[in-house]
Amino acid sequence: MRKWFTPGRSAAALSLVGVLLLAGCSRPATKTEAAGGASTKIRIAVGVDAAYAPFFVAKQEGLFAKAGLDVELTQTEGGPAITNAVVAGVAQLAASSDATIVTLMAKTPDLRALAVFQESSQYLKVVLRKGITDAKQIKAMAVAPGLVTLAAARYLESEHIDRASVKFVKASAPDFPALLSKGDVDAYVVYEPWITRGVEKGGTIKESIGDYGMKYVQWIEADQKWLANNAAVAGKVVKVIAEASDIVAKDPQKAADATEKEIKIPAAETLKTVGLISFGVHDITDADVTSAKSISDFFVQEKLITTAPDLDQQLLKNWYTQNAPH
Repeated sequence: MRKWFTPGRSAAALSLVGVLLLAGCSRPATKTEAAGGASTKIRIAVGVDAAYAPFFVAKQEGLFAKAGLDVELTQTEGGPAITNAVVAGVAQLAASSDATIVTLMAKTPDLRALAVFQESSQYLKVVLRKGITDAKQIKAMAVAPGLVTLAAARYLESEHIDRASVKFVKASAPDFPALLSKGDVDAYVVYEPWITRGVEKGGTIKESIGDYGMKYVQWIEADQKWLANNAAVAGKVVKVIAEASDIVAKDPQKAADATEKEIKIPAAETLKTVGLISFGVHDITDADVTSAKSISDFFVQEKLITTAPDLDQQLLKNWYTQNAPH
């Protein structure tokens, strides 16, 4: 039997509270008019880390406005909170990892993935508590639903450690460093800035997820009910993110400056991390669907979701090519 422990409120509740607090919003987002009408404000849910640099560049460089779009970025704590912003109606669009979205698609059949906007095998890293020098010493790991849980499980597998022997402590990523420093957990796998914060609390970086054969992709997502009447607007937004992603790849300093202005992460930190991520918008492919089905199988097997989502319907292959302005 897997050992799970959830401190305080449930992860789902924490995620939604995180969305509302960081967004500074307690009501559903303003709706966009149906096809044929002018669009109103579009809210996009993002995390507070360098992985979202293209969104910050698009805002700081005025790319949304140049495309005739009124866009507001809704900051969340990351993880499931990003997708839950769309589910709750706080945002019309969001961007999150394949593993995280797949778990929420299982519960929300109207969620749709529109395009890939980044991937990496280096951005997530394993952080060990002070005094832990061997993976076999790990008795508890901090995890958040979705990608972080999958990455933790894959790490233990790579070290030939039975996952049933390690307690998974469910928490939000910002809480990981404190849990590590207090000795409540021995390790975690996560993204910045919580890697650096963990090191500041005495932890050490062991390796990247690519070192044990793993990578993630991030999708741009929407709710089908909204998307059905707003495909053209969504296409314009994703096209802007593609332009901004090209800027990030070509000019990391501009990405770092924009990220610092938006979420107060020092530019030097962002410069270290954006080079670990391959930014670029492209269509979801058959390979992406196959990978997502493998991820889904893992979560069903672990009883973290009861049934698999309908990924052939929810992952929209070729949507970007068909809907982005040419």
